[in-house]
Amino acid sequence: MKRIMTVEMLVHKRIRETEQIRRRCIVDMVEWINKEAAAAESGRVHVARFVFLASFNMLGNLMLSKDLVSPDSVEGSEFFEAMIEMMEWSGHPNVVDLFPWLKWLDPQGLRRNAERGMGKTLEIVGGFVSERLKERQSNEGTKKDFLEVLLECEKTGKDEGHKISNHDLNEIFLAGSETTSSSTEWAMVELLSHPEVMNKAKNELAQVVGNNNKFEESHIENLPYLQAVMKETLRLHPPIPFLVPRRAIEETNFMGYQIPKDTQLFVNAWAIGRDPECWDEPLSFKPERFLGSKIDYKGQNFELIPFGAGRRICAGIPLAHRMLHLVLGTLLHEFEWRVDEIGRNGMMDTRERMGVTVRKLVPLKAIPRKCST
Repeated sequence: MKRIMTVEMLVHKRIRETEQIRRRCIVDMVEWINKEAAAAESGRVHVARFVFLASFNMLGNLMLSKDLVSPDSVEGSEFFEAMIEMMEWSGHPNVVDLFPWLKWLDPQGLRRNAERGMGKTLEIVGGFVSERLKERQSNEGTKKDFLEVLLECEKTGKDEGHKISNHDLNEIFLAGSETTSSSTEWAMVELLSHPEVMNKAKNELAQVVGNNNKFEESHIENLPYLQAVMKETLRLHPPIPFLVPRRAIEETNFMGYQIPKDTQLFVNAWAIGRDPECWDEPLSFKPERFLGSKIDYKGQNFELIPFGAGRRICAGIPLAHRMLHLVLGTLLHEFEWRVDEIGRNGMMDTRERMGVTVRKLVPLKAIPRKCST
């Protein structure tokens, strides 16, 4: 599955070809935020929700050649809520891990709650796939998106017998949309908490992009401070704090520790990013630490590994790099952001919703004002 994704969906040529799709989804996001801010009595908007919807549609177009959700769609709201529920419940400490014989009982109800969220997301994704299969029967081969590639591989046996399931597609949607929205929310929280950093990022955007122009992916490489802001956000708030679990395939002696075969291993990327032996003032939000630095999150610098490293590193880094900067850069370039007293309480509350991913416990709700051109 990873090999097919890397070759067919996440190759640089394919990512470049779909740039205009992402641009259109971003334009939709800006319009949704404007509409919501005008309609809400307080003017506040739930930032992460609109980022999630835009990210979901970016992936939807890559995989299914169409927008899948909007702020008014039932599926979009249900998927967002079910995703958060599933991620939260699956990250709770489980007494069954200590007493495996209690597994059948599920004494804390964690499996039941997590499966409820998972079932809902699978139901929604399954509906999208069923719709495609019906279209395929009447007009086969007209679309060349990722789902068509998967179905073709399944048909011809190129995937070595792997049966494409809704779980496969669900994982892609969850990984791509959840991490983008949570990371962008944390970045906005940090920027609103550090107005001087916000001003530096906006000034850089004004100089490179221009006040009368739209932010494009081609601008990203010329925005070192924006990139530093995102690196600093991922250092302090890695989207998956323990990364994806590893398993020892054979008994190993590692740095004096005897690791039995089949031991499940977790890498604490959250703690590494806050380690005083690796970072100066590790708890401070200082994007400047990355200016002129070669440290990156692509797996070569082990002090910053929000996407993992080695053979199991996240295959979606090239796409995530573009999506994260495109979304955050657009939010900063298109709007002036502020928080009122109620919103400030939520912003200052930096408690985390622990789960497979780490979201902000109290969602960020901020007031956008369209920048004048």
